[in-house]
Amino acid sequence: MSGAAAAFPELYRGRKVILVPQRETSTRAIRLVRAAWLACGAEVVRLKPREHDEILAAVSHLPHIVAYALMGMLARRRNARHMLEFSAGGLRDTVRIAGSSPEMWRDICLANREALLKFMDAYDSELNRARVALRAGDGAALDAIFTHARNARERWLVKPDRR
Repeated sequence: MSGAAAAFPELYRGRKVILVPQRETSTRAIRLVRAAWLACGAEVVRLKPREHDEILAAVSHLPHIVAYALMGMLARRRNARHMLEFSAGGLRDTVRIAGSSPEMWRDICLANREALLKFMDAYDSELNRARVALRAGDGAALDAIFTHARNARERWLVKPDRR
């Protein structure tokens, strides 16, 4: 959902909002914008442009590319409708963000293409590790890949500032 109709009073309460001021941005403007976000209940974090682009490429832009690619791959199959009848929560959870605005994500991805391409290459490498293990029938390698990811996810979710 997007636009004003999707808003609700608690939308930014306890959420991180990133400020990336430019060199020419006045201190007064930064203070004013920061105060407005704080008034909405947000946690304001200031990042440099490169740091912002790297972080968002990894944790926001890449997941959108993955969701769109997975849904696109499934939809292109001749038996897509039949296959999707058997999907459950896992697919729905994974491709939920493919319901986002294609126009908006096209522009975001193009604007941050260098950082995004770097993380797409890293993701390709992770997929290839799993592909190699699967081809070889290497259950121990798959277990190690899955266990590492599950443990990383659990550490991330129990972090005190995680909301």
